[in-house]
Amino acid sequence: MLEDHLESSVTRNRLRSGPLSQHIDGFSDWLADRGYKSVSMDGRLRNLAPWSDWMRPAGFTQEGLAAGFIAYKQALAKEGRLRYGNGKYHGTVQAGALFIRFLQESGQVPDPASRTPAWTQWPLLGEYRAWMVQQRGVKETSVGTYLTVLVDFIDGLGDDPSCYTAHAIREFVLGRAAGHGVARAQSIVVAIRGFLRFLGATGKCRAGMEHGVPGFASWGLSSIPRFLCPQDMERVIDACVPDGVQGRRDRAVVLLLARLGLRASDVAGLSLADLDWEQGRLAVCGKGRRQEWLPLPQDVGDSLLDYLQHARPPLETPQVFTTVDAPLRPMSRACVTHVVRSALRRAGVKAPINGAHVLRHSAATAMLRQGASLAGVGAVLRHRSPSTTAHYAKVDFQLLREIAQPWPEVHGC
Repeated sequence: MLEDHLESSVTRNRLRSGPLSQHIDGFSDWLADRGYKSVSMDGRLRNLAPWSDWMRPAGFTQEGLAAGFIAYKQALAKEGRLRYGNGKYHGTVQAGALFIRFLQESGQVPDPASRTPAWTQWPLLGEYRAWMVQQRGVKETSVGTYLTVLVDFIDGLGDDPSCYTAHAIREFVLGRAAGHGVARAQSIVVAIRGFLRFLGATGKCRAGMEHGVPGFASWGLSSIPRFLCPQDMERVIDACVPDGVQGRRDRAVVLLLARLGLRASDVAGLSLADLDWEQGRLAVCGKGRRQEWLPLPQDVGDSLLDYLQHARPPLETPQVFTTVDAPLRPMSRACVTHVVRSALRRAGVKAPINGAHVLRHSAATAMLRQGASLAGVGAVLRHRSPSTTAHYAKVDFQLLREIAQPWPEVHGC
């Protein structure tokens, strides 16, 4: 109820007499269920009052709350009163956006995030999506990336795969990749080839059509892995001081990345059932849904236990790591990356990669320099191909000096 979360009787009357009145009690309870503190809920509810007061004279009713919020922001911008960085209307816009999210989750207004997916227009893409996830073990996020290319592909070539020709496929790929760099062009090639393999495997087009997709010149493993030196790695870890909820969580996250070389998605997807305390190990389900067990180092285990016992909020979710600010929810891959970026900034370390993957590279190079074999490093990193792990051999500069051949002298003609 609104009375349980908002002290000001004047503001309560303003909200109850406006277009928000029908949903305001549910919204206040929704905030409480998501872990907002009393002072935060009071502030959000107070900030709704200016928007509520504006809508009735503007002609908006309970049936037009989403449109009313858009019009309110446009009016503030037109009058020069909308300041997202500061100013009193910043809080009002934030509170209004949160209220619209509540309405979307409760089904009161359409959720733009749940707009009609591509496979409703193209059923063929729905079959491809299910095949990639169920048969190939590809994550939903990766399939979503491929679909952004495939929508244009079907729009251009049609939804009858039996009519596809190598010439049409080649022309589409070259046109779609024009103006992009090699990395983006290669991602387009991966999406189209995967789709054509699916069509061939399911008998929807001739097998082998993926060979008509042109490649783009690139030299794999040509660069040196970008990593942090051991001293900088320890500075990043020490920058996560375990003296609060966020500090304990961030330290556990960074240690998992730095000691075991996990990916950001691995950390975000880590569940309580993956922790085997008796055997001192944890299970990681990586690419292709392959689950493997990794040893749990002492400092990583201590940090995880400290977080679980003293910092993890009582959120009913199997994921180990959650957000610390409301609304409470499991951490995403982007959130893990943000944790690493914040730690790098606090430590004053300028990393060659401003994200979580730099710790994976750093863990691999540290293991190699400490005497681990390439096969052992590949086992920890869960590489499918030994050639991928061999990329890290380039960082052992002392060994390379021993096996490097002298440059032959060039004699004059």
